[in-house]
Amino acid sequence: MSQAEATEPHAERADQGLLFVVSAPSGAGKTSLVRALLEVESSLQLSVSYTTRAPREGEENGVHYHFVDAPTFERMAQAGEFVEYARVFGNAYGTAAATLRERLDAGADLLLEIDWQGARQVRKRFPEAVGIFVAPPSLAALETRLRGRGKDSEDVIAARMAQARDELSHHGEYDYLVVNDDFAEALGDLRAIVVAERLRGPRQARRHASALAAMLAED
Repeated sequence: MSQAEATEPHAERADQGLLFVVSAPSGAGKTSLVRALLEVESSLQLSVSYTTRAPREGEENGVHYHFVDAPTFERMAQAGEFVEYARVFGNAYGTAAATLRERLDAGADLLLEIDWQGARQVRKRFPEAVGIFVAPPSLAALETRLRGRGKDSEDVIAARMAQARDELSHHGEYDYLVVNDDFAEALGDLRAIVVAERLRGPRQARRHASALAAMLAED
């Protein structure tokens, strides 16, 4: 695929899958919400990104991320294989464009969990993507959650808190805003977004074009 072909948006088809892009500041509960959403929406699939960071406890290669070394990641980036990539806290993350397009064209509804920088890049190539931003109820609550994880040093927590303010400033770039104060309520909001997007008029009209045409043709 040429670079020109890679950057040209595709026309949406009736059987094309939906792409949901979810972003949030670190500690807002995005990953937990995404995992819970995938359990209740079995037809929704997680798009697995590439990363140079080390696997965390319980993470599996090819399931949670494709874990690669820095030289491999750089070769893929230079070859234009990523629809988006970004460096966050010293680690690189990226999404393979060809794999994403193939799965959407096959009719899969995909969920992409990335930061605002990556989301902005994805929208250039996939303008039909549905953006969802997950925010904490307050910065105090965010800090409490970060400390409660017990995984990060004081320096890392301070860096994440400083970056959270910048990340929050980009919430207006998304189609939906979900405030994760009550987990069950936030999960319900995410599920409602998925259902609503699947039922949008133009999409349903394309999907059921034959049936609608037949009904309208009846005397």
